[in-house]
Amino acid sequence: MISKDPKDIYSVSSLTKELKAIVEARYRFIKVQGEISNLTQPFSGHSYFTLKDADAQIRTVLFKGQARYLEKPIENGQQVICHGRLSIYEPRGDYQLIVDSVDFRGSGLLQLKFEKLKQMLHDQGLFDSSLKQSLPLFPEKIILITSPSGAAVHDFLKIWRKRSFPVTINIFPVRVQGMEAAGEISAALEFINRKIPETDAVVLCRGGGSLEDLWPFNEEILARAIHHSSIPVVSAIGHEIDFTISDFCADLRAPTPTAAAEILIPDGLELRKQINRIHTMIGRIMLSKLEDHQYQIEQNRRLLGDMDSIFTHSSLRLDHAEQKLVSLMDNRLRKFEDLCATLSLRLKKSSPKEKMQSQTQRLQFAMEKMSSLINRNLEGKEASLLQQATLLDAVSPLATMARGYSISSKIDSISGKKTLLRDIDQLKIDDRIEVRLHRGKVECGVIQLLDS
Repeated sequence: MISKDPKDIYSVSSLTKELKAIVEARYRFIKVQGEISNLTQPFSGHSYFTLKDADAQIRTVLFKGQARYLEKPIENGQQVICHGRLSIYEPRGDYQLIVDSVDFRGSGLLQLKFEKLKQMLHDQGLFDSSLKQSLPLFPEKIILITSPSGAAVHDFLKIWRKRSFPVTINIFPVRVQGMEAAGEISAALEFINRKIPETDAVVLCRGGGSLEDLWPFNEEILARAIHHSSIPVVSAIGHEIDFTISDFCADLRAPTPTAAAEILIPDGLELRKQINRIHTMIGRIMLSKLEDHQYQIEQNRRLLGDMDSIFTHSSLRLDHAEQKLVSLMDNRLRKFEDLCATLSLRLKKSSPKEKMQSQTQRLQFAMEKMSSLINRNLEGKEASLLQQATLLDAVSPLATMARGYSISSKIDSISGKKTLLRDIDQLKIDDRIEVRLHRGKVECGVIQLLDS
């Protein structure tokens, strides 16, 4: 360290150089742990960011040449340990950390947190397979809890359209990434259980991402919401290699959103094909059995010769059984046909075109009804206004004055105040009087008082 007399005066440059020498000699190889924020990467390729914790922060630089040796790119919000050295940038007098390498400690901490929560919930029985609910074979209503702008929801809906099965799909929009996402998803699941209990299944839907991106689905609050859901929950989070706490709590874990759609939604076209195949197969089996029985009867007849009468009763019973069997098969086939017709009708009712036509008719009817009500209301108001105006005109003083009457007032000679005249005793000779006519006023003087 350079020693100077206390009376010496430093220049800014000399003081900064001295501090730079001290800091760089003292902190040549250090490790600093913190969170990356304010990351910028200009055209030069260098990375400038702030490394911070709850109480302090430090400027940090990662040069382009060192960045290429990192195991993955740095991002805002990552918890890391930076290896490097301290330096002072003399033009600004700022001290900063120059990074040589980065240890992505944050992912490791999240993984430890994941394993700890997973073990705790497992010990509490939230993953118990005996508590899991079975999914409906033919669901009528499915709700997706997801981000409506994500690719995952489009993958799900693509399979839904392709399957051509009459099931209603509703989307409950939530955030699927960030600090508030787990709370939003939990609240949505609780709302659906409380307000839409007729739902056949709820799907938690999100595309792939890093452990940090998928972390909302590893929160305890969401795990307990899934556990308490009375509606079956399907977890379709990330890619096939991604596992979250939600996967273990859910009634079913789907590798991807696409797989969830394929598991939940039956293939309508394939069902129709199966029904047709069964119909054909049953017909063939029945025809074959009838031919076999007929052949046996013919053989027995040849063997028995003239003993046909002995077996007449049996033949009648066989004919009756044949008719009963044909009738049963016809009933069975009609049931399958009715099922196909019902499925087709439900599919037609679910058509957006049919719904739009229905809503258009309802809107037209409402507009016509509203127009009629407005016109009727206006007519009533106009009649009431006319009646009130007639009544007001009948009792108006102006109407009385129009028939030749007038209003007389005495004018005070000092104050000019006007007093309405009702009696001759209010006047004396030379008093001033104002007479109000139907049109205009007249000011007069009293020249004589006459007592009628």
